[in-house]
Amino acid sequence: MALYSGMNISSSGMTAQRLRMDTIAQNIANVNTTRDEDGNVYRRKTVVFQEKSSKAFGKVFAERLDAARGKGVKVVAITEDEETPLNMVYDPSHPDADEDGYVSYPNVNTVTEMTNLIDASRAYEANVTAFNASKSLALKGLEVGK
Repeated sequence: MALYSGMNISSSGMTAQRLRMDTIAQNIANVNTTRDEDGNVYRRKTVVFQEKSSKAFGKVFAERLDAARGKGVKVVAITEDEETPLNMVYDPSHPDADEDGYVSYPNVNTVTEMTNLIDASRAYEANVTAFNASKSLALKGLEVGK
């Protein structure tokens, strides 16, 4: 039933955005972490989303011809940002300073993380609104028989 698939899509979006917000909170919490449990500098983490689909191309193509239907979203991976350089700060008295006196801090930018957090919370709210609209439609459909 299309009504329930709409609810499933919205709930998968809410789940994915919640994980994204948790990951952003972890990045912000580790903004000054110079050493993790393995002795490495913390690296910013990002969440990778993908549409839920495990069908062959031919089946997906045939479905798209019939009607535009979504399956929701799933988290594929949480990756570390290896492209952005670490923040190097001169502090020779720090215990994690290298031989030149520089300390490697995580590549986390608080402004970027807060912007991403706002984006994730707005996407979560949009999914809640879509879920509530689907639920309201189902309730109105049940009232038709009265």
